[in-house]
This record gives sequence, structure tokens and C-alpha cells, in this order.
Amino acid sequence: MDRLRILLIGSGGREHALAWKLAQSDKVDTIYVAPGNGGTAREHKVQNVTEIMPDDFQSLVTFARQKDVNLVIPGPEAPLVAGIEGVFRSAGIRCFGPSKAAARMEGSKTFAKNFMARHNIPTASYQNFHSYDEAKAYLDCIEHKLVIKASGLAAGKGVIIPSSKEEAHEALKEIMLKKEFGTAGDEVVIEEYLEGQELSFLTFSDGYTIRSLPAAQDHKQILDGDCGPNTGGMGCYAPTKIATPELIEDVHRRIIQPTVDGMRKEAFPFVGMLFTGLMVTKSGPMVLEYNVRFGDPETQTVLPLLSDDTDLAEILIACTDHWLDALNIKVQPKFSATIVASAGGYPGPYVRGDDINLGETPKDTLVFHAGTAVLNNVLKTSGGRVIAATSTGSLLQDAVERAYTGIRTIQFSNMHYRSDIGHRDLARCQPLASSISDNANGVQESMTYASAGVSVSAGNELVRRIGPLLSSTARSGTSATIGGFGGLFDLSTAGYQASPIIIGAIDGVGTKLHIAHALRKHDTVGIDLVAMNVNDLVVQGAEALFFLDCYSCGKLDVDIAADFVKGVVAGCKEAGCALIGGETAEMPGLFSTRGNIEDGGVYDAVGAAIGAIENGKKILPDKKAMVVGDVLLGLASNGCHSNGFSLIRKILERNVLSVHDRAPWGNGTTVGEELLRPTRIYVKPLLRAVKKDLVKGMAHITGGGLIDNIPRMLPKHLAAEILASTWHLPEVFSWLKKVGDVDELELARTFNTGLGMVLVVSGELAQEATKELEAAGERVFEIGKLVERKDEGCVLRDTLYW
Repeated sequence: MDRLRILLIGSGGREHALAWKLAQSDKVDTIYVAPGNGGTAREHKVQNVTEIMPDDFQSLVTFARQKDVNLVIPGPEAPLVAGIEGVFRSAGIRCFGPSKAAARMEGSKTFAKNFMARHNIPTASYQNFHSYDEAKAYLDCIEHKLVIKASGLAAGKGVIIPSSKEEAHEALKEIMLKKEFGTAGDEVVIEEYLEGQELSFLTFSDGYTIRSLPAAQDHKQILDGDCGPNTGGMGCYAPTKIATPELIEDVHRRIIQPTVDGMRKEAFPFVGMLFTGLMVTKSGPMVLEYNVRFGDPETQTVLPLLSDDTDLAEILIACTDHWLDALNIKVQPKFSATIVASAGGYPGPYVRGDDINLGETPKDTLVFHAGTAVLNNVLKTSGGRVIAATSTGSLLQDAVERAYTGIRTIQFSNMHYRSDIGHRDLARCQPLASSISDNANGVQESMTYASAGVSVSAGNELVRRIGPLLSSTARSGTSATIGGFGGLFDLSTAGYQASPIIIGAIDGVGTKLHIAHALRKHDTVGIDLVAMNVNDLVVQGAEALFFLDCYSCGKLDVDIAADFVKGVVAGCKEAGCALIGGETAEMPGLFSTRGNIEDGGVYDAVGAAIGAIENGKKILPDKKAMVVGDVLLGLASNGCHSNGFSLIRKILERNVLSVHDRAPWGNGTTVGEELLRPTRIYVKPLLRAVKKDLVKGMAHITGGGLIDNIPRMLPKHLAAEILASTWHLPEVFSWLKKVGDVDELELARTFNTGLGMVLVVSGELAQEATKELEAAGERVFEIGKLVERKDEGCVLRDTLYW
């Protein structure tokens, strides 16, 4: 590739961010920015060309020839819509951006909507109007909520969402008669209002191949709470919870790739950056608009997420020269947030020329200039959106907090910025007290529990549906009926005549619930909940007697809750315990009520199991009986069980693998189906072994894996020496280890590695214990022995076999 001399056209925060990232390329010699701003002038390799404006095509071409420029990057939309790409192409100079014909996708909302209709790209229903009278008559005959858009370029402000028919008529007058947006309002699009969350995709294209940057969420309105008039954008963050791998794949498959293919088939191929604004509705993602250039402030947010070895200049050349399919864009596993500061009065009239004071920029924070200029060596305001702070962090909250720290180091007169950037994903708690809205007659509405978001009737319906299920778990000691204030259990009728030792366990399922939500399959995690508890009881030699669960949610979905309880019932039956009661807690405001995994999940669940050991019987582990040479037996697991799912999900995200994709390690099943295999319940086989006095101790392999759980059952002077070669590492763990680059020690500390339970037995009884357990259906491995402890309580050898 030739050394690059770049002409970057524009003066905003987007152009500053592009100049900053391009300057990192070792392929770039010089970047000229016309006209640039007070920030671009300070960047390494960058020179401002203040005397040439973006619409002076002839002067730009002359300058490019004088400086031997070999790549031009137009930042704003107006030059692209006016055909700047063709001007430079005719001059023999490479230009990253679409042709004038392709730029119509942003230049005319009417053209874009008609294009979407021709290619079956999901978007809101709409009508186009050149005539004010016809548009006015159309408004009079519709009742649904709508959006009015000036068809042409309006600097991101030509979209109005009226709250009443009167406001709609006034907006139409402003656009078509009063020419609030100039000639952009000669034609309008009136379309159906879509409800959901907005999402921005920035996608590189060479006319064939697409490569998207992390999906972002912009904050268009000037005031907190998404109130006030629209702006060019007051802040942004990426990636977003709503942009799950499944949704990203859907957007690429049904929207972006068909858009690029359709443009090529209609003889105006798209080369450049395609910005797709989406609304994620209950029916799926739908297109709000196309832009044909980098978004602002999205660019300032997503470019810092590119890895250090990802060369932006190379990506742009790959697009213009049509070999984008040869590149993979690497993104850091971080979050990024941008806070934009505007001049007082913006987006209305505002003052220019105020002095700007810049404090010391904090670590992990970038300051991108937009409406700034240097006059007599003093930095001054020169635009509506003045400056922005962008920060990254391992958590979104970290990125947002650092960005706010950064913006507070900047000062100028009447400076304004929103204080709630990222609020959708941060899901900040609402105030406990809120104002009560008056109804249309000015009379306060009477409040009910239902109006606060709690449905008593849904709770009653759930009890009605699960009652017979609970009764099916009845055993000696209880009838397992619900409806009273507490569950009853009679120890004497259960066979415990003397006062037994009572043992309790409490646990949850953890982030495995994310997989259940994504797959919309909830019964198996109910089994997990029981297994996590009753397995903790049996390792102490206790019989599980009864179980209690707590199901907490933001909005009770009876079908989902009933499916979950079915799983709990199945687990109780397998363990031989009764489900005698539980709690269903509907808590709007504390839990998400949207029902999507990207919103944090719809419920959480914990459970408690109560067991007993006859008075006088041994409580395990019997540490005093353990000696050097005792044998360690491992019982096979069903897969991942219920631990390590936070790491699993990160590995899936890094490898862009959906729960609906075919599992690379499975037999034709999906990733989600494989991961939702329930935790194995070992209770009945182990109780038989305990009654025959074959076992000295047991460890349930949960969080902490082999490394942390096995020492919990051992005396301080003994350690477990385990040979990893004695059992086969299941394929799911081999795959996680390989693609997640997880080392052997971390694997053994995070996952069960194929063993859900480990037993200590004497050498003389090892064979008998193995036969007893195998007869009960368990797969048993002799995995090691007890040795004198020197350092660690669990020593893992032969891990190279993994």
C-alpha cells in the first residue's frame, strides 16, 4: 500500500475522532483537515486547512493535487449528497464515500423509504407528500401516533414527533410553509410512530462486503429524560445491552446486507460508511433512517473501541479498492461513552466566541473538539455542539463516570450537557416518590396496586396452575399443598423418631438464567435450582426432605413462572423431597419489566432445601477417618451444570456465537440447548452409598471447580492429588478452553471439567463403592488419592491431557 496523504473534510467532533484514529496508522504520513477545528490542529500528523470550506469542491481538488493527496474522506453529509465523491473520482483521487446516486439514501428520506419498500426492508408504514394540502388532509384522517420528517437534509433536526393532532398540524406548517428547514421541507414523509429502543449501526462497505462497528445508542434530545427538541446528538454509548449477538446477526441478515445488495443491483453500489438508524420494536428491528457517512457523536464513541492493531486507514482503503472481505475488524472488550457539551441556547440561537478553559484530561479519557476554533492563540466556542469527552472502561458505568469526570474538566460560559447519558442500560433506580399525574379533567386518579405494576390476579392464577404440580411431590411427612401461610412437614411420619440433625442449604442458579431467557426455555433451570441445593445437603449425608423457592421478577408472566416451577417440581421428584411452598415477588422498578435478556432478564430465583440426618448417624465429611492413600472417585457431570456462565457468555460474545447457533461441540444441537442441560442430581445414589458406610466425604463441584471445592471436605494435613488423565474432558470444556484461551488452572477453578461430585473412599472399599454407584446409573472414575499436604489442598496433575 502506498504511503497515505489524507484530506479529511469537515470541522466537527466526528472529524476530530477520525483524525485522531487515522494518525495512529503507520501507513499515514499527513492528514489535512479542511477546515478543521481547535482540536484537530493539536493532533499528531494533522494540519488544518482553515481557508477552504467543505462546499468549495474546486478549491479542495486543487489543494489535493498540490499536496499529492491520495485519499479523501468527506465527513459531513452535505458534500456527499452534492456529489463530492464523483468530483474527486474524475480528478483521479481516491475518495472514501458513496456516489451522488448512492448518497440519496440520506439526501432524500422519500427515496430511502421507497427503496426499503422495493427491497422488503423492515421499516414503518409511511406516505410521502409534496403538497401541503394533501399532507394536511392525510393528518386529518389518521388517528395513530406518527412522525413527520423533512425529506431533505436538516442537520439531524428535521424529525418531529408530535404529541397531538394540533402539534402535528403545527409541525407540518413549520416544515412545508414556514420552511423551518429550508428546501429540505419541500417534501415530507409522514410515517407510523415506532415504539422501542433506538440503535445505531455504523457499517463499512465496499459495495459487496459489510463490516459493522459495535452498535451504539445516541441521545438526540437536548434535556435529561429524553426531553426537549432534537439535536445532532448529546451523547452516546456502546456497545449496548439490546444489541445481542442474535439481534446483530438479524440486522445484518435482514437489513444491512440486503440494503447494500439492493443498491448494487439498482446500479448505485454503496462504498463508504453506511449508518443505519434502527428502532428495536416488539416485532424486531426496523429502519428509521439511513445516513451515508460516519455518525456524530457515534464515531467519537466507537472508534476508541477499535483494537490498537486495527488500522482505520487500511479499512478505508479496503472499502474504496473493494477488498474489505480480506479484513477482520478487531474490537476491544470494553464499553465507551461520550458526553457532548453544547453552547447555551442550542439547538436554538446560541453565542459564539466564548473562551474555553481545558483542565487536565483524566486517564482513559479523550476530548474531541467540534464547535471550537483558535483565535489569537485562545480556544473559543464556534458552534452549537462545542466539545465532547469520551472514556472507555471494562463496565459501562465506569466508562460513563469517567466521561463525566472528563467533561467537568472543561469550562465555558453557559456550557450545557445532559447528566443521564447511558441511562437506558444503566437502569438507574427510580425515585421512591414520584409526582402523581393529573388526568385530563385535572382530578387525581385513585391509585391501585395494579396501577403500581403489581398484578395480584396474575399471582393467583399462578398458584392455581402450579398447585397440582406441587401436590405431585408429596412424600411421607407432608402433603405438599399450598395456600396457607407456611409449608408443614412432620418429621415423625417421615420416619425420624428421635430428634434428628436438621441441615439447610440455600443457593441460586446465577447467570445461567441469561441463557434460559434468550432461548425462552425455563423448565431446566428449575431443575438446576433444586440440584444446587440438594447436592449440597447429600454431601453431608443428609436426606433432602423439603424445598422452598423464591421467584422474583419485575412483571409476572404466568406462563414463564409456571414453566420454571415445572422444573422445580421435576428436580424435587428426582431428589425425593417435597416442594411445600415458595414466594413469588413481583417488583416493578427493581427488576426489568420488558422481558428481554438485553434488559437484564425478567426474573431471578433462589431456593432453600432442608434435610435431616438421624440422631447418632455420622455427619459427613468424616475428616478424622481420612488417611493418606484414600481413593478419590469422581462422578460424571451433565455438562456445565450451573457455574461459570459469566465466563461462558463472554466467550460466546467474543466468538460472535448465538445461543441459537449450532454448538461447535454438540451433535446437531444448539449452543443454548447444550448449555441448558440441567445440573445432575446425585442424591439417591449417594444416599445408598452413605447408608452402606462406603463414603468418608463428598464435595459438590460448583463455583470454584475442583481446585476450591475438594479441599472443603479434607482435614488440613491432607491434600487431594488428582490425575486429569483419568477421565475425558467433555467437549464443551475443550471448546471453551480453546476459543476462550483459558489455561488449565483457570478451567479447573471455574468449571466442573466433567465431574459434578468427588468422593473420598478407603482403598479397600473403592471397588464396592464404584459398583454401587454404577448400578445406580452413575459414571464413576478413580481420579486420584489423598496425600500429605504440602501447599495447596488440591494438586492437579497431567493437565496436558486437556
